[in-house]
Amino acid sequence: MAPLNVIAERHSSSTLGSMGDESYNNTTASNEAVVMVTPYSTGCCIAQEIQRRGYTLICLWNQGFSDDMKKHVPTSCSDLKYFAELTECDSMEDTIAALEKTAASGGYKIVGVICGGEAGVDLADALSEAMGMITNGTDIPNRRDKKVQQELIKARGLRSIRQAGGSTFDQVEPFLRSEKFPVVVKPVDSAGSDGVKLCHSFEEAKEHFHHLLSTQMVNGGTCYEVLCQEYLRGKEYVVDHVSRDGEHKTVMCWVYDKRPANGAQFVYHGVIPVESESDEAKAMIPYVRGVLDALGVRNGPSHGEVIITEDGPCLVEMNCRAHGGDGNWQGLCKELCGGYNQVTATVDSYLDVDKFNALPNSPPSPFLAAGEEVDLVSFFPGTVTATPGFDKIRQLESFVLMESHVKPGVKVVKTVDLVTDIGNIILMHHDRAVLEKDIAFIRSIEKIPGALFELEADSEDEEEDDDAVFPMLTRTLSAPKSHRYYNFNQPVEQRKHFRHHSDVSDFVFPAMLKTMSECKNPRVMPRIDSHEILQTK
Repeated sequence: MAPLNVIAERHSSSTLGSMGDESYNNTTASNEAVVMVTPYSTGCCIAQEIQRRGYTLICLWNQGFSDDMKKHVPTSCSDLKYFAELTECDSMEDTIAALEKTAASGGYKIVGVICGGEAGVDLADALSEAMGMITNGTDIPNRRDKKVQQELIKARGLRSIRQAGGSTFDQVEPFLRSEKFPVVVKPVDSAGSDGVKLCHSFEEAKEHFHHLLSTQMVNGGTCYEVLCQEYLRGKEYVVDHVSRDGEHKTVMCWVYDKRPANGAQFVYHGVIPVESESDEAKAMIPYVRGVLDALGVRNGPSHGEVIITEDGPCLVEMNCRAHGGDGNWQGLCKELCGGYNQVTATVDSYLDVDKFNALPNSPPSPFLAAGEEVDLVSFFPGTVTATPGFDKIRQLESFVLMESHVKPGVKVVKTVDLVTDIGNIILMHHDRAVLEKDIAFIRSIEKIPGALFELEADSEDEEEDDDAVFPMLTRTLSAPKSHRYYNFNQPVEQRKHFRHHSDVSDFVFPAMLKTMSECKNPRVMPRIDSHEILQTK
């Protein structure tokens, strides 16, 4: 999930052709309306696709849903319009009556109820069932509960996670005393990496358990139960499906690029497409379809997260809604797959069964292009004064799209989760070597102070950063040579000879000097080993 109020930049002439959506005849469904339940992030993209096909949109919000999250509308959805916005009533009967009255006031007939985000899954299931629409129903209550999911797939004989959950610590204490550390401690109901922590000791797990019970989730809800699970060792993958009447079609497989950063274990660095004929996908796709059957997910989009362990795929969690990330991956998926993505397939599954039936069972392999979604990571906190790295990124040969809330005047913090993510970039090219070169460039400037964006450090932010290529300079490298003063925050014995110098060669290690002299813009210097930077005489 990207931050709110993002700024979008699109490549003016993608080397892979137009990324726009096809046009639809807006008169074909002029008297029909679709209810979008709590639409935000990619849910807005689904709503926009429905609107493009000529349907009228009615928005229904969950009771208590965060006002801030209601503003989480991707900039690609700037033309999204709702005929009306309502809030869930105290009873299902009253909610349906309010929706039907609203639709009738405009001469519309409601023909579908579609979930627009994680927080709307339960309400969408119940409402669509009660209104006789295409639905996943309520036979399995709270199927988005991560604890319930593991219990259901275990009962089906599918690989599941060892776990314990509860609302009081005594319910999970026996598990924590018997399970090998580290363990994962997280809310049973959350989105993205919200509240997820890898705990390395009993004490740390206990502390995070109590912390979660006193914390409001990003979606606005309260954490009422905490889940403690075995730590699965292996890469984490995603398998995105769209289903209709129990027929599951794989629309994309991905692998998460998650790495430790800024003291957090699971920081998103990107999402990489995985070909459907790869060994990993061949193992995951049948397993995930079995999970969907076990959870009773027969209709609509799903976003399954899986880790491939030594004994095969194992579910991390199944999100019974579309892949998040503001739908920024839509154009990428269309190019890789030849014209469709999870958003368009979702609308097909609810509103155009013939188009759904025409979709392939899985994406083409090999893909028709090379591309990735790159998440930007902030390693330096402070107030942004300029964004020189953004201009450099837009000039990359594979650049297609960038979304970020960062601009002069915005305060950024170190990225530790999706909430503190500073934006993402879509890169695409026919030549994989070009793609990999551009990704390496982005990763290099993230860790160089002033390269991605220039900061005015707040007093509480002035601290050493072990993840940076080298600590923040007191004076920027763009200052005149005679006025450069270097304070690399090294131990006293390593910096005692630092002075104002008219010639940096007096005290700069030759490799550093060579790099600086050859670099036209010191703010985009290539990666340098911090242990090689300075040697005093």
